Amino acid sequence: MKKIFSVKEIPMMPWSSPTPYSLKPKLKTLVYLILGLTLFGLGEAIMIASGGGVSPWTVLAQGIASWVDWSIGFTTMIVSLFVLILWIPLKRKPGIATILNALIIAFMIDFSLPLLPTPEHLALQLFQAAFGVLIVGLASGLYLVANLGAGPRDGLMTGLQAVTGLPIAWIRIAIEVTVVSIGWYLGGVVGVGTVLFAFGVGPCVAIGILCVRRYL
Repeated sequence: MKKIFSVKEIPMMPWSSPTPYSLKPKLKTLVYLILGLTLFGLGEAIMIASGGGVSPWTVLAQGIASWVDWSIGFTTMIVSLFVLILWIPLKRKPGIATILNALIIAFMIDFSLPLLPTPEHLALQLFQAAFGVLIVGLASGLYLVANLGAGPRDGLMTGLQAVTGLPIAWIRIAIEVTVVSIGWYLGGVVGVGTVLFAFGVGPCVAIGILCVRRYL
């Protein structure tokens, strides 16, 4: 447990890209990146299918959409663009993974949702939601170590970590709690799974980083 809350940086592995802005990454680096993003999308879909609550960022999109009469998808895109603007003072720059993040994760959610179980019992819903959070965290660790750029939300996380020097787990928890609080205030729907994601994804990302550093 102590190791999980002590992770403060994304490690560089032999297969990691030497620069996040490389346009010609090694094949192994690209494979790990795509695998991580694919698992990320699957984890999100597992959580959505559970019926136990959506992620904090979806709660935020729901809340904003209820005020401006936009679709959830369009609102999510606008939120992502706004988060990218927040990268500027944090001195973050987009990479290949920033673009693939949106494409692959969106595809995996649409592809896997019809194939996943939708449990009716609360205990099974919570188990499936928690499993989805775990998959998202582990996948984040994998694709971040590829060092080809981060998705909008993960870039915000790593940027704030670099500025504050705080552990990644605490930074991610703070972001998710802030986002879900704003989303709920604006009218977004919060479920138990949302709380699991808000408090669980940070430690799961740290676990993912530790697993990659040890086994890959």
